[in-house]
Amino acid sequence: MIKYPVSVLLIFTAIIAHFSVLKAQAPKMIKTIIVDAGHGGTDYGATGQYENSLRSAEKDVTLAISLKLVEELKKQLSDVQIIPTRTSDIFQSPIEKANIANANKGDLFICIHADSGPLQMGKRQIGTHQVTRYKVTYKGKGKKKKKKSIPYTVTEPLYEYFKMPLKRSGTSVWIFAAHKTSDKLKAIMREEGNNTEDFEIESDGDSTTNSFDFNTPEGRAIAQVYAKRYQEKSDRLASYVNDEVEKTNRPALGVNQRQKGIWVLQATNMPAILVETGFINNPEDEEYLNSEKGQQELAESITAAVVKYKQQIESLKSQNGGSAAHQ
Repeated sequence: MIKYPVSVLLIFTAIIAHFSVLKAQAPKMIKTIIVDAGHGGTDYGATGQYENSLRSAEKDVTLAISLKLVEELKKQLSDVQIIPTRTSDIFQSPIEKANIANANKGDLFICIHADSGPLQMGKRQIGTHQVTRYKVTYKGKGKKKKKKSIPYTVTEPLYEYFKMPLKRSGTSVWIFAAHKTSDKLKAIMREEGNNTEDFEIESDGDSTTNSFDFNTPEGRAIAQVYAKRYQEKSDRLASYVNDEVEKTNRPALGVNQRQKGIWVLQATNMPAILVETGFINNPEDEEYLNSEKGQQELAESITAAVVKYKQQIESLKSQNGGSAAHQ
């Protein structure tokens, strides 16, 4: 028989007791969705830089798409509060964006961005020009040796250099990386220095505030469980968005985790995704991202995914007789 230390048994007991209470209760309803338009103000984000690009700025594209997404979500989810982090061209730090989401007790965080990538340089001949060169000869020997330069003219090609457009295109969806759960844990714990605040748990279809001492092993273990659950839910919503993008016949680049992490996804106390709507340095994508049709199509695709996610999460209540604590 394996014997566990008393401290480990206490942690297990706390977790089991915590989730036993939730098991007989309904899942947390999706009541508030935060929509974040990436960048803004002095932060332009990526810009169209290839030759003959529209010279669009990511901050403008994300705002236009986000505003359409907010309207579409309000239209299809009239019972849900939709809160944008910005509705105009203002600068917000990632910390401020996360604070807005957390202060409004969001149930989902959707961040809109536009992708880019390194551009290769191209060159082409635009004419010729005359270049003077010199043929050097020497006459004599020793101290009497003399250098003689004879000028002559040659015709050489004249080139200009330019940035070539990016070949990669499509929409990708990102979630916080599995190895970044410690950052998500901090968001859940909402630590400020050594102070801990009340923690929002899922119960009764409402937000119930429970006081946990996250400096204890039991409290930290419970928060770690939530960090993992948030990642699983983020992955689920991201997969739905990717599926909806595929239906538009645009390249759907799947669900991704960036090794360096994405700060706003890790610092929000809720499931969170970031949608890279397209590549701003790809001609077709840049045109699509700047068009009314493209912006609306993206807004509708993301909304359809959110509606599916909400229905799936909340339908577990009836499927499981009101027990959906583990979803």
